[in-house]
Amino acid sequence: MKSLNLLLIILTMIFSISTFAQKTTDVEGSKDYPTISRFEGAIIRFYKETKWGTYKLPVSDKGTMSWNKPMSLEGKVTRIQYAVSKDNNPEFVLHNYKSEFEKSGYDIMIAIANEQLGFNDRPHTWHDKYYKSGGYYQGLNNAKFGIGIWFPTWNNNHSFLVARGHEAGKDIYAIVYTIVCNTITLITQDVIEVEAVETGLVSVDNISTDITKKGHIAIYGIHFETGKSVLKPESTDALKTIADYINANTNKKFYIVGHTDNVGDFESNMILSEERANSVITELTTKYSVNAEQLKAYGVASLSPVYNNITEEGRAKNRRVEIVEQ
Repeated sequence: MKSLNLLLIILTMIFSISTFAQKTTDVEGSKDYPTISRFEGAIIRFYKETKWGTYKLPVSDKGTMSWNKPMSLEGKVTRIQYAVSKDNNPEFVLHNYKSEFEKSGYDIMIAIANEQLGFNDRPHTWHDKYYKSGGYYQGLNNAKFGIGIWFPTWNNNHSFLVARGHEAGKDIYAIVYTIVCNTITLITQDVIEVEAVETGLVSVDNISTDITKKGHIAIYGIHFETGKSVLKPESTDALKTIADYINANTNKKFYIVGHTDNVGDFESNMILSEERANSVITELTTKYSVNAEQLKAYGVASLSPVYNNITEEGRAKNRRVEIVEQ
């Protein structure tokens, strides 16, 4: 009887994969992530948005796998599983995604395939560590964001890519895991939107990327005392990074622009926003050897919001300092 049950399970799995492979339209209610193009010929077979969650990313700043000290990314998580024809092997998919992310100004944190994933002979170990919870491998539980179809346990033809970008006050992490199933290549794409206003994450690379692409960047790692232009100590890391970027680009000039929310008197906020911009310039020039001739301060109060001012979350995103290339 046990043998019969096992046979029925295997036949069910084969039928499910075969049926899955025959799908020719996207699953109802699904869509591509707005700023990431789908792989040519891909069909969405699973789609789920999680408004807020903690995603464990086992990648170090040095571009290596870091299972013991994974990053904790908090924010909105969108998981999309695409199916493409089997002739698109994971290395080819990896190459295409890497190229497209680089064209879009993303930083590639890691891009590896097959034996580089570290579990070439037993890829189900990689799945258990990355997607499952607890257990022998102390899995990171990233399956909690939904799985439409599970991965084959013994196929060692797989790839993994992580890219990081920056859009509208958010750090965008895109994770693409690709593996060949019996009749298809399965692409699992996760996108995590980390609110920079919460994390203060800023790097020379994403300043350079946004300045090059958009001519400006919003910085959320600079903090002031409430209603004042006095910088808080936790602004140090962001200020040092900004200084590193400006000092590496001495041939360019920049506006430092202060922004506030719409709380309080508009005229007072105009004055406050410019005073805050001047405070940033003073800090950069006196403590980090930035050439004052490269910088000019402006304040625009609440005239240029990036979110609505109805909620505290929206107001927090509007309170920022921007670097604008002259």
